[in-house]
Amino acid sequence: MPELPEVETTRLGLLPTVLGQRIASVTVRDRRLRWPIPRNLAKQLTGKTVIDIARRGKYLLWDCRLDDARGYLLSHLGMSGSLRVINADDENLLPQKHDHLDIGFDSGVTIRYTDPRRFGAMLWIAGPLPAHALIDALGPEPLSGEFGGAHLQAAAKGRSVSVKEFIMNSQVVVGVGNIYASESLFRAGIHPGRSAGKVSRPRFVRLADAIKYTLQKAIDAGGSSLRNYVQTNGELGYFQVNACVYDRAGLPCRVCQTLIRTFRQGQRSTYFCPHCQK
Repeated sequence: MPELPEVETTRLGLLPTVLGQRIASVTVRDRRLRWPIPRNLAKQLTGKTVIDIARRGKYLLWDCRLDDARGYLLSHLGMSGSLRVINADDENLLPQKHDHLDIGFDSGVTIRYTDPRRFGAMLWIAGPLPAHALIDALGPEPLSGEFGGAHLQAAAKGRSVSVKEFIMNSQVVVGVGNIYASESLFRAGIHPGRSAGKVSRPRFVRLADAIKYTLQKAIDAGGSSLRNYVQTNGELGYFQVNACVYDRAGLPCRVCQTLIRTFRQGQRSTYFCPHCQK
C-alpha cells in the first residue's frame, strides 16, 4: 500500500499543477470509500483556490480557500489508490471503472483519484486548523527534527513487541511501512524480531538515522510500485528495484553474500540478513 514516500511523491507531483489554482468542478462517481465521500464535497470545494498541500503521515491536507471561507480536503490513498494529473488533451481523459473522483481546475487540468480496492478517503475538514480524529493521534514525522533515537528509546521502554512492528506503529512514528521497516532495520543492523524494549540507545540512534535515510532515498526514487501505485504523471516508483532485503528471500545479501531469509510478522512478510542483522 502507498506509504510515506509514495504520498510525499504524490504531494510533490501535485503542487506545481494545483498551487494557486481555482477548483472549477468536482465529479464524484462512487462515494463508497473506506470513509464515504461526503455528499456535499463538491459544494465545499468548488470555487475555492488551493493554497497549499501539506502531508501528515500518509494523509494529504489540501488547504482550500475562498475569501474568508477556508477548509482542508483530507485525502488518503488507502491500499491501492493514486492521484493522477490528467490534461485536457490526455488520451486517458475518459474515466475508467476505478476512477472514483475528479477535481477539475480552471486551467483545464483534472486531478483524478483511482482506487481499485476503495480503502482510501476524500473528506472535508472545515475551519482554519486541520484537526481530525484520523491525524490527531499520529506520532512524529520521521524526517523532522522531532524524530530521533531518543524518541524511539523512550517510546520503547518496557515494550516486548518486535522492533519491526514497533516502528510500523503510526503512534510511534508515521509512514514506516513494511518495505521501509525491513530496509531500515537492515541498514541499522538490527534483527526485526528483536524486542523493542531490549534495543539499546546507540542502536536506536542508528535505526532513526536509517529510517530517515531510507525514506528520503525512496522519495528520491519516486516511491515503490509494488501493485497499483503510480506517480501523478503515471510513472512507476523505482525504490524497490535496489532494495537490500525486501522481497529478496533466497538471494545473496548485497553486503555479505549470506542468503536473505523471510518470515511472517503481524501478517506481513519480513526480510532480513541473518549475518548482518543481530
